[in-house]
Amino acid sequence: MLKNKLYELRKGCKYTQEGLARKLGVTRQTIISIEQGKYIASLPLALKMAKIFEVPVEEIFCLEEGDL
Repeated sequence: MLKNKLYELRKGCKYTQEGLARKLGVTRQTIISIEQGKYIASLPLALKMAKIFEVPVEEIFCLEEGDL
């Protein structure tokens, strides 16, 4: 299963869900779904997130132990 730290990064940068969604060109519901682990971001979206937060993609998304 894929885990993510989007909520923590978003809060740390003081983005609202709506504000981040606007920057990424997606809906607020998409951000909510990714944060809750109900939706897996596409590679282009994940790369945009990494650029916005200035971190590697692996710092936002990671596989749970045993999923290799």
